[in-house]
Amino acid sequence: MITSLNWVLLLVTVSIMVGLALYSNKIMKTGNGEGGFLLAANCLGPFIGAATIVATGFSGWGFMGSPGVAYKYGAIELLGNFFFAPAMVFAVLFCARFLHQKAEQMGSFTIPEYIARSHEGPEIVKRFTQAFAAIITIILLLVFLVGQIKALGLLAGQWLGIDQDTAALLMVGIIILYTSIGGLAAVAFTDAFMVIGMCVSALIIVVTIFSDMSPSELISGLNAIDPELLAPTDSGPYGSSVWHVLMVLPYAFIYSATLPYMSVRFMALAKTTKLHHVAAYMTPIACLLSLVPLAGLYTRLKVPNLATPDEAMPTFLANFLSPSMSAVVTLFILFAMKSTANSVLHAIAGSVSHDLRQAIWPNCRLSEKSLLILNRSAVWLLGGTGFVLMLLAPPFMLSMLAILGSGTLMAALVAPTLLAHFVPANIYAALFSMIIGFSSGCLFFLQFNLGWVEAPIYSSLFACGTYWLVAKYFNHQPSTVSFHSH
Repeated sequence: MITSLNWVLLLVTVSIMVGLALYSNKIMKTGNGEGGFLLAANCLGPFIGAATIVATGFSGWGFMGSPGVAYKYGAIELLGNFFFAPAMVFAVLFCARFLHQKAEQMGSFTIPEYIARSHEGPEIVKRFTQAFAAIITIILLLVFLVGQIKALGLLAGQWLGIDQDTAALLMVGIIILYTSIGGLAAVAFTDAFMVIGMCVSALIIVVTIFSDMSPSELISGLNAIDPELLAPTDSGPYGSSVWHVLMVLPYAFIYSATLPYMSVRFMALAKTTKLHHVAAYMTPIACLLSLVPLAGLYTRLKVPNLATPDEAMPTFLANFLSPSMSAVVTLFILFAMKSTANSVLHAIAGSVSHDLRQAIWPNCRLSEKSLLILNRSAVWLLGGTGFVLMLLAPPFMLSMLAILGSGTLMAALVAPTLLAHFVPANIYAALFSMIIGFSSGCLFFLQFNLGWVEAPIYSSLFACGTYWLVAKYFNHQPSTVSFHSH
């Protein structure tokens, strides 16, 4: 009976998302060529912009992984998860306007193209830099996408009563369908629909917990189990001291402002959209979603001996919500996962269909219809590739894949997107900083036992230092070459 309800819920919500995608397709066609597909024809208003940014930032990790971290490490995860809210708001207020205006002036549709066009240098080097940025975006976000697809399959398989691989294929097919129909506009509109469900889910979780016990009872109960849950001596997965958790704030800020699947939304905002209006919508939504890890603390008190911490949210859904309510909340958790997966898929598809095409065939001129076919084909190709890689991949930790993919890309792109606003530099500085950020990020992740946010932060600092040094070197050359772009 419950499985039938789940299928009905899925069909109804998929119908709504396809309807939104068809509506967004009309808006997309008003754009300037690829700008319609890649930048939603610059139509994102304050609510849609805020909703898609928050939905993408608070992915399925916030609903599935974060409660598990809270179950194991305690209240430190509440603070770590909360930092994403102000970080995303700061990124919008301080970074969105210049990124949007500069991209519009240069006619840039993607972050790799923005980097290439915003730095002076020989045309061949700029094309190489755009290609390099596109390739690392494709590789690292494919790694991230594989983790998202795996997580979707694990949860949807249990929810629908089918095997995990079939569920993953079904979820990927749904994401490919509406993303290919309407591009970024479809992603943004469906994200706005999904974030409403995510907020309802967070409210249900909070009300369920505090209808059963007061905050003081939750605190005293956790303290009785282990005082470390409330007064830790370290930052758990974030680092070896209690202060390491504070690094989540700059990490989340750089994450929001530089990752292509996040920052492209800044470029897609409408000219009339006021950033303080976007921030006003984002703040309550993000703060509400920050409360979801409470489910992990509550489950630790009620069921203290789970085999693995990652079972915290499934245990909460099974034991503390009615079957029908659990079905609805699970649907909303799937929303959270899909809202990130669709954004990642759109970003890597844009790197294939737009950036690599420009870098390899700069003089290739295609009709708008041909470009749209190419954009949509890239979505289908990359979505299918992500699913196949998920089937072939050995067992892995979902959180590790997410951090390896997004954290390393963040370090590679931070200097030529953010630091470039303050430090004038040429294309060589951009290229070398990306190489150093990428290589040091991979090295720190794979060879050093660092906290989750330490490796991206340290590699970001290396990349920014490289950018500054190369910029200083060229600025102090007595015979500085004047670069001309064609």
